[in-house]
Amino acid sequence: MGYRLNAIKVVKQIARILVGGLFIFSGLVKLNDPVGTAIKLEEYFEVFAVDFAPFFGAFVPLALGLSVFLSVLEVALGIAVLINYRMRITTWVLLGLIVFFTFLTFYSAYFNKVTDCGCFGDFIKLTPWESFTKDIILLVLIVILFVNRRRFNEVLPVNASHLTVAASVVLCTILGIYAIQHLPYFDFRAYYEGANIPALMQPSEQLRYKYIMEKDGETEEFTEYPTEGGYQFKEMVLLNPEAQPKITDYSVWNDEGDFTQGTFEGTKLVMVMYDVNKANQLAVTQFQELVSTLPSGVKPIVLTASGPEVYDQFLADHPDFTVPHYYADATVLKTIIRANPGIVVLKDGTVQGKWHYNDIPSQEELQEALEGELASS
Repeated sequence: MGYRLNAIKVVKQIARILVGGLFIFSGLVKLNDPVGTAIKLEEYFEVFAVDFAPFFGAFVPLALGLSVFLSVLEVALGIAVLINYRMRITTWVLLGLIVFFTFLTFYSAYFNKVTDCGCFGDFIKLTPWESFTKDIILLVLIVILFVNRRRFNEVLPVNASHLTVAASVVLCTILGIYAIQHLPYFDFRAYYEGANIPALMQPSEQLRYKYIMEKDGETEEFTEYPTEGGYQFKEMVLLNPEAQPKITDYSVWNDEGDFTQGTFEGTKLVMVMYDVNKANQLAVTQFQELVSTLPSGVKPIVLTASGPEVYDQFLADHPDFTVPHYYADATVLKTIIRANPGIVVLKDGTVQGKWHYNDIPSQEELQEALEGELASS
C-alpha cells in the first residue's frame, strides 16, 4: 500500500513539473513574437468563420490582443502549477484550455486546415499530428492533476503566491508589448540577421527519395526509380527532409516582371510595407529622410503586398515619395519582419540589419550595416 501511495505521489509531481514547465516554455516562446502568434490566430479564426460560423471573423481584429493574453495566461498557469497555487481553480482552467486545444489540433490535423499550430512559435515547428499528439499527452497529465487537485498544498505562503503569480502576469505583459512595439527578442525565422536568402532557397544537399512500388501483390522499396516493367507506383518518400530549402515562397515582382534576383544584387535599403493603409505614417517620412542621405551604390526599394490601385492611392497621398516599389506576398513580408513598415538592409541577398518602425536606424547604425558593401565598392 505504501509503495502504491509513493508511486502516486511521484506521478503527481512528474505531471506537475512537466505541465508547469511546458506551459511556461510555450508562453514565453509566444511572447517572444506576439505578432507571429496573432497571425496564426487569424488563420484559425478565418478557417472557423468558413467552417463553423461567420462570427469567428469578428475575432480577427482582436488577434494581437488575444495573442498577448493567451501567452501571458500560459506562463501564469505554468507558474501556478509549479507552486501549487489554487490548484482547484488552476486545474479547471488548464483542463478547459487543453480540451479546447486538443479539439483544435485534431480538427487541423484531420481536415488539414492549419499546417502549423504555432504552439511553440517559430522556435519548434510541429506537424498537425505532432501537435495533436502533444496535446493528448498534456491532456493525460492535466487529468492527473485535476483528479488530485484537492491533494496539493501551496509551496509558498498565501501572500507570496499571490505576488508571484501577479508579478509574472505584469512582467510577461510588458515583455509581450515591448516585442510588439519593437521586434522579437530572438529571430527564429529564416530571414534572421546574417541569413543569405538565395542560399536558403536552395536545398542544403541533394534531395534523396525512396520509391515504394508494388508488383504481383508485393510491396518493394527502391532508392532509384525502377526501370523494369510490371511495377505500380504507390508512394515517393523524401529521405532527408532536413535538407529541403528553408525558404520556398520568396518572390518579388512589378509590372515589368520578376525582380526576385534583383533584390539579391548589390546593397538594398528595403522598406517592407505589407499594408500601406495600415503603415505607420511617421515611419514613411523618416524613411524618406534616410533615403536622402544614402551613399552612392545603395538602392532604396519598397516591398509591399498592397495591390497597384491601393499603392497608387498611397503615392497620390505622398507625392514626394519616389522610392521604386515592388510587390510580394503578404505572408512572406510578415515573415521577413514583424513591422509595418519595417526596414531591412540586404547585401548580395544577405540580411545585414532589421529595424522596427519605432527604431528607425540612426546614420551610424545604418552605416554599420552598409559598410561591408561600401568598403568593397
